[in-house]
Amino acid sequence: MERRKVGILGATGTVGQRFIQLLESHPWFEITWLAASERSAGKRYADACRWKLDTPMPARVAEMVLQPNTPEANTEDVPRIIFAALDSDVAKELEPAFAEAGCAVISNSSAFRMTHDVPLVIPEVNADHLPLLLHQTSCKNGKGGYIVTNPNCCAIGLVLALAPLQERFGIEAMFVSTMQAVSGAGYPGVPSLDILGNVVPFIKNEEEKLQEEVNKLLGSFNGKAIDMLPAKVSAHCNRVAVIDGHTECVSIKFTKAATREEILAAWSEFQPLAQHHLPSAPENPVIFNESIDRPQPRLDVNAGKGMSTTVGRLRECSLLDWKFVLLSHNTVRGAAGAAVLNAEVLAKMDLLPGQVKHTQTGAGRELVTA
Repeated sequence: MERRKVGILGATGTVGQRFIQLLESHPWFEITWLAASERSAGKRYADACRWKLDTPMPARVAEMVLQPNTPEANTEDVPRIIFAALDSDVAKELEPAFAEAGCAVISNSSAFRMTHDVPLVIPEVNADHLPLLLHQTSCKNGKGGYIVTNPNCCAIGLVLALAPLQERFGIEAMFVSTMQAVSGAGYPGVPSLDILGNVVPFIKNEEEKLQEEVNKLLGSFNGKAIDMLPAKVSAHCNRVAVIDGHTECVSIKFTKAATREEILAAWSEFQPLAQHHLPSAPENPVIFNESIDRPQPRLDVNAGKGMSTTVGRLRECSLLDWKFVLLSHNTVRGAAGAAVLNAEVLAKMDLLPGQVKHTQTGAGRELVTA
């Protein structure tokens, strides 16, 4: 497969850097365009970016010149596949502009996640929601652009664990309490005197995002819109002094009774993308750790190269039915890695720009089957 040219909006930020790390050697995509705010446009990437990852800044990327973050200023050079790592307020303005210009905007922002015609996607869970993008005005204007989003960083890890349980037993209600890493706040993030030796029991809009997004992700596409899952979801979200890795304590009530063995089988057999050979898809999206004190961010955050959810401490719940603890990497699976996997699925389904016009009648087929 010829590598497709891609660009990154918000390239100097924490998630933008993670996009660069994941895409630099990607077999399907090649970074050819980087954009940032007015204060950084025109500078070499190495001069504008304070690189914070544990791998070196790629030498090729270091020499690239940052472009203005508007499609009009770069008409000839902007690739038609754009990974967006923007704050929500900025995304509300820029992402539709790039979509209207004919770009596939694969977004990490919360700006359009709950918009009725924007797919909110975890490929292992609801790749069959992606044809919803064909209902977007920008996709129907003749240029083929659109917006696709990945979920909140906590929702991704949670829903990966929930999806096989919903499929087999049905979910009526759940309670989730999160312990979220500081990297989820971006850079410079939470001031050290606020977080060291402390827990902050508030993250703006986080509980609302988690409660809304779960039911859209686990809902069903009726051909025109998403029918939301009618489960009750209650969330408490906390910031803790961990660098990477969101931990979540979950209690859940099923529609149908389930044994421990049946729950473990649902997780271990959950491999819906295995036959599609996508570069970023983990072999096992959900990994159960039998140790009594796992998962732990320090030990388990990089499971599946940061793309798997690790689950542990499965036990009966005296209030609901079952409870467990899960962990996921918030800037890999919870951000850039999720968007890259979404792009791989779009390519596999022939839904990238240049392909969409040929597949509108057949794009409703599911990538995966239950």
